[in-house]
Amino acid sequence: MSDVTRMFLVLFLSIALIVFLIMKTKLSAFLALIIAAFFLGIASGMPLDKIATSFQDGMGSTLGFLATVLGLGTILGKMLEESGGAQRLAKTLINVFGEKRAHWAMMFVAFICGIPVFFQVGFVLLIPVIFSIARQTKMSLAKIGIPVVAGLITVHAMVPPHPAALAIVGTLQADVGTAIMYSLLIGLPAAICAGPVYGNFISKWIQLDPPQKLMTADLIDEDKLPAFGTTMITILLPMLIMVGKTIVELTAPEGASYLPVVAFLGNPITALLISAIVSYFTLGFARGMKKEDILKLTDSCFGPVAGIMLIIGAGGAFNRVLADSGMGTILGETLASLNMSPILLAWIIAIVMRFSVGSTTVAMMTSAGIILPLLSNFPGLNPAIICVAIGAGGIGLSHVNDSGFWIVKEYFGMSITDTFKTWTASTTIASVVALVGTLIVGAFI
Repeated sequence: MSDVTRMFLVLFLSIALIVFLIMKTKLSAFLALIIAAFFLGIASGMPLDKIATSFQDGMGSTLGFLATVLGLGTILGKMLEESGGAQRLAKTLINVFGEKRAHWAMMFVAFICGIPVFFQVGFVLLIPVIFSIARQTKMSLAKIGIPVVAGLITVHAMVPPHPAALAIVGTLQADVGTAIMYSLLIGLPAAICAGPVYGNFISKWIQLDPPQKLMTADLIDEDKLPAFGTTMITILLPMLIMVGKTIVELTAPEGASYLPVVAFLGNPITALLISAIVSYFTLGFARGMKKEDILKLTDSCFGPVAGIMLIIGAGGAFNRVLADSGMGTILGETLASLNMSPILLAWIIAIVMRFSVGSTTVAMMTSAGIILPLLSNFPGLNPAIICVAIGAGGIGLSHVNDSGFWIVKEYFGMSITDTFKTWTASTTIASVVALVGTLIVGAFI
């Protein structure tokens, strides 16, 4: 058996093991991921003393960022929920776009809001609005939620200044402005097809309600809701801070003394901390809450997400074991030897890497390194279109080795099967539509 065949077999068996343990034995997803990660490490031939270390490193690196982001985002979300801010945003969107088009409105909101922020940050900021709209319109959470996650993951993978998208632009020496233009032109139709179109379709078979453990506030009377402007400023504040950081870094003279301060303030963790504190004033004290009330709300919001964090961390750890096993390197080198269109090849490498290692960022960075030496064979090809093709591949086939899979599953309260039918299918649709768009654009440039 060749190394490539063996690696694919190990990967599929590891995924099957996770699904079996969760669905058939009813084992906790956290434990299932640990067992599957150890199985994958052993079956792939990793030294035994390295497997647990690799898992530990993956758990730490995943939660080092995500635990803080989810914690701060949960505080902001709780303030939006309890103050009625999320209900106010939901009502306004429904009034402007109409109840029947609320899922379209949420996709555009997510697509715009997702440009300056990480997928996870945008998700935790918008989750209270998703829940509130689902409750008020009586629509399935799938119909409202899938457009949001489709919009967020599409811009996360394709549009600079997201870290992976910006990094591969640098690696392939493409023009940033051109890459942004192509990614927006191609990404929006992909998000539409994977979001409101597919979400409307799949919601006929999957009826989801907001999980009670995450959505506890009762609906508030109209005259007691916070102002729309106040709510919008509060929820957009972290995004505005991060956008401001990007603009300053792009326009500031090299080596400017204030850049470290800007970078610190524009870090997602700092931006969310500032926004959470601001929410205490705009949605807390301004609404008549006392210090004791805000402390109680803050403490109460961490319990429901503690288990979610462990599962997300275990997903990231499973991802790390996959990467340390050398599986991605072997698969990438094999794919690079294929003789085909460079756009199609870049997409195939990226989506296979995405399927194999889970992380969109890792898949895209690895793919750029694999495809870079091959670009010299295509001197007339605009590297920006290859960047878009890699980003398109980085969207699709998200499954159990991706922390995003578990975030969506746990926050939406879905089973493994329903998460495959919604999240995994949506990311794959967006990826394929983006590939078609990239091939069309590539034919005219």
